[in-house]
Amino acid sequence: MMQPFDLRLDVLAQAYRDGLLTPRDVIATLRERALALNPEFNTFIYLLSAAELEPYLTALDNVPPESLPLYGVPFAIKDNIDLAGIPTTAACPAFAYTAKQNATIVAQLIALGAVPLGKTNLDQFATGLNGTRSPYGACRNSVHADYPAGGSSAGSSLAVALGLASFALGTDTAGSGRVPASLNNLVGLKATKGLISTAGVVPACRTLDCVTFFTATAAEASRLLALTAVKDAHDAYSRGNPAWNDAQAFGVPQPGFRFGVPATLEFLGCAESEALFYAAKARLASLGGVAVPLDFTPFLAAARLLYEGPWVAERYHVVGPLIEKQPDAVLPVIKAVLSNAPSTDAVAAFDAQYRLQAYKAQCDALLIDLDCVLTPTYPRPVTLAELADEPVKRNADLGYYTNFMNLLDYAAVAVPNGIMANGLPSGVTLFGRAFTDQYLLSLADAMQRSTLLALPGGRKMETAVPANAASHDRLALVVCGAHLDGLALNGQLRQRGATLLRATRSAPQYRLYALADGKRPAMVRDEQQGAAIAVEVWELPHSEVGSFLAGIPAPLGLGKVELEDGRWLSGFICENYGLQGAQEITSYGGWRAWLASSL
Repeated sequence: MMQPFDLRLDVLAQAYRDGLLTPRDVIATLRERALALNPEFNTFIYLLSAAELEPYLTALDNVPPESLPLYGVPFAIKDNIDLAGIPTTAACPAFAYTAKQNATIVAQLIALGAVPLGKTNLDQFATGLNGTRSPYGACRNSVHADYPAGGSSAGSSLAVALGLASFALGTDTAGSGRVPASLNNLVGLKATKGLISTAGVVPACRTLDCVTFFTATAAEASRLLALTAVKDAHDAYSRGNPAWNDAQAFGVPQPGFRFGVPATLEFLGCAESEALFYAAKARLASLGGVAVPLDFTPFLAAARLLYEGPWVAERYHVVGPLIEKQPDAVLPVIKAVLSNAPSTDAVAAFDAQYRLQAYKAQCDALLIDLDCVLTPTYPRPVTLAELADEPVKRNADLGYYTNFMNLLDYAAVAVPNGIMANGLPSGVTLFGRAFTDQYLLSLADAMQRSTLLALPGGRKMETAVPANAASHDRLALVVCGAHLDGLALNGQLRQRGATLLRATRSAPQYRLYALADGKRPAMVRDEQQGAAIAVEVWELPHSEVGSFLAGIPAPLGLGKVELEDGRWLSGFICENYGLQGAQEITSYGGWRAWLASSL
């Protein structure tokens, strides 16, 4: 579908700076286009009028475009997120209220220069993964009329896919930010719980809810996350973003990353979905990844708790009073999903929490040695006709690979992966430990560049490759002496949860010395007379780096060490004065060899 503007953040910003476009022209055109498309797609529940848009546009008058990171950027808001002065419905007219203030995330975006276009359609009370459970009309897919847009953030995905907004806000409790992304050729970021404030969001399950971003590219999602991941005093579930997960963590994934792949996969009989997934697996491998079989049993067991356990009662916490007073105000399918909630008791709730904690311990252990996990976003797409025949079962099919994510406190991103024979987009999901969001987005960015899939509107990936290496919640650390595996000080690494990545060698520009105490080596760079030194690369949790660094005695410290493959990693270095009385042992090629020679 032809789109009037290239709304990608960098492209739009350049057009504003060059004077080729103005926010007023862009927003007016997009509003008219949204009105024209809405009868077919039911994207918006509420589009702001020209008068309602005027204050946002006036605020940008006489403001240099380069002064605001999101100057004039149009965005859409899922209609369970508050926009001041505009009704919030959660797709239930009887529940609707006019918001007195902006949700925190909306206030952040407006302050950064973004302009809200309207409130988007959703599965009622964000309960659904298909986008058809709304009294404001079902949301069809952006590409194929026989398929749904996916939900519950259906309208938000359509706003971006149809070229009506640069990005859109959704929410994700069970997959609502990932399923619609994969069905509409988008990136869907479900960040770590609490990283984006949920203050001003109608809860589905307040303990699990996440605000999500829909974007055309992973790079845009990375930028939006970096701008908005701020601890919010108005949200009791808000969490600060660690420094290792800031904008600098977004970059090029380095070869050797390990990605888990479920040992047993379910595609519900769809050979095409299976083939596309294995193509994604091969693509990650071509980017330098190492596939590792993963026992997916505890993840799926945790997923079943979301609707078979007491968390359905948490959904009832918001909807229940309305059901009890006005039962006809809530869609029958939503009432059916929540029907068991009133009978949930406290004992059952605690029992489920104990089971979940046991599953989390198992799952966390499985992720220790992995950088991420690759899964399908859903086993196979389902048609609108299938949803009409079996609304609960087919909706549940879409959540097979998504329902456990927030229960287990993992970050996830859905990324476009291919196009099915009928033209329907298909995506996969990358997930990992909490606060590895930017690393997951780095992998998603690399995958997008590798697939060469057209972006919404038929546009191509043309942005520059990130300049820096991607990083995550663990620091790669080069050791050359007593911290080597099995030697005297190796326990200092292991007790901090470090894992051995590989044994390798330094670049051939180092000299090795045994310090005067005879217990420690010192590696010193010498580009004229150096040699390659045997080293090991360990991975240490960032949360443990400070205590490890504090325990390193002079004259040693941490700096940057070049490996034989050309990479520079953090590692042990020595100050020059420490070489007084030291014995050069470069010829031995490493600390182990020197120790063996002196036995």
